[in-house]
Amino acid sequence: MKALTWHGVHDVRVDTVPDPIIEHPTDAIIKVTSSGICGSDLHLYEVLGAYLDEGDILGHEPMGIVEEVGAEVTHIKPGDRVVIPFNISCGHCHMCGTGLQSQCETTQTREFDTGAALLGYTKLYGQVAGGQAEYLRVPQAQYGPIKVPEGPSDDRFLYLSDVLPTAWQAVQYADVPAKKTVLVLGLGPIGEMCTRVAQHLGAETVIGVDLVPERLARAAAHGVTALNLEEHDDLPATVRELTGGRGPEAVIDAVGMEAHGAPIGKLAHRLAGFLPDKLAQKAIETAGIDRLAALHMSIELVRRGGTISLSGVYGGAVSPMPLLQMFDKQVTMRMGQANVWNWVDDILPLLSGNDDPLGVDTYATHHIPLTEAPHGYDIFQKKQDGAFKVVLNP
Repeated sequence: MKALTWHGVHDVRVDTVPDPIIEHPTDAIIKVTSSGICGSDLHLYEVLGAYLDEGDILGHEPMGIVEEVGAEVTHIKPGDRVVIPFNISCGHCHMCGTGLQSQCETTQTREFDTGAALLGYTKLYGQVAGGQAEYLRVPQAQYGPIKVPEGPSDDRFLYLSDVLPTAWQAVQYADVPAKKTVLVLGLGPIGEMCTRVAQHLGAETVIGVDLVPERLARAAAHGVTALNLEEHDDLPATVRELTGGRGPEAVIDAVGMEAHGAPIGKLAHRLAGFLPDKLAQKAIETAGIDRLAALHMSIELVRRGGTISLSGVYGGAVSPMPLLQMFDKQVTMRMGQANVWNWVDDILPLLSGNDDPLGVDTYATHHIPLTEAPHGYDIFQKKQDGAFKVVLNP
């Protein structure tokens, strides 16, 4: 089969690789019909090569048609249309039972003391072959796959794999009081969906901050107060002026380690990329530092007693935090990988009707063949050609 594989920093290629097979009775094989390129994939494209091997298959936002199931998989069958969550969870351990599927005790990567295994996402999370491919082996398929109805296009359901539950959880963790204000830093696919979810769940005012004019215009088109960071020398003062002098009740950081304006963290990422894998891993795990501009800005922006929700990915082990300011402002902070199945019952009904309250039908800007995936990564990383969300169609 054809699959998108990692070969080095800014070097992904479509290779011919062996077709996946059933390895365990809890496996399934799906024929992939759509697979998204995620902002987190860009971390592999630029930063986390120390945890990848040449030829690893990327991608964690797939959906498709079931081809084959293992003996212990009974809730889906060949021919079913399914979305595959990005985190691999068993559904029966203690953590899954508490709704923390991203901490699944069955699939945790104990070598690195990390949470549930992820599709297509490095040795840190199990080094499981990903879904930017023609076919995908789905581990823990007795629980994970989400069966969706026939009829609507893939785009109606594809984002159940990651974008929708990640944004939904981010808004829930932000704990936005009804009819109050939430500010979202970063209007990429996750951040922009956070603004839509926040509006749907009753936030009165949603403020979005970004640097990319197309993304700002996209958010403004559905009622977000969109602020271009480059046009405001004192963003906290601007935001306080918009929020009665106090700041928003909640802030969502949807930027993470890709933050602009953090040259030391950016340099650390680059330098780690030049080290041999073992040395780079040690540096990241013991002395890693993130680009923290967005997180520090979140702490500055949120009102006293407010809540910060982190959906942007951070990976530094010694990232400095302004604890005095956080303590003084009495800030609550929540974070973590999305627990996909914990939110499916809330989200799926919104996708199953005739209307489209979260705008998923037109969310992607680019649909391209799998064979053009390297180009898709390039334009998404460089924010060229209006690339906002790229979907691969094998």
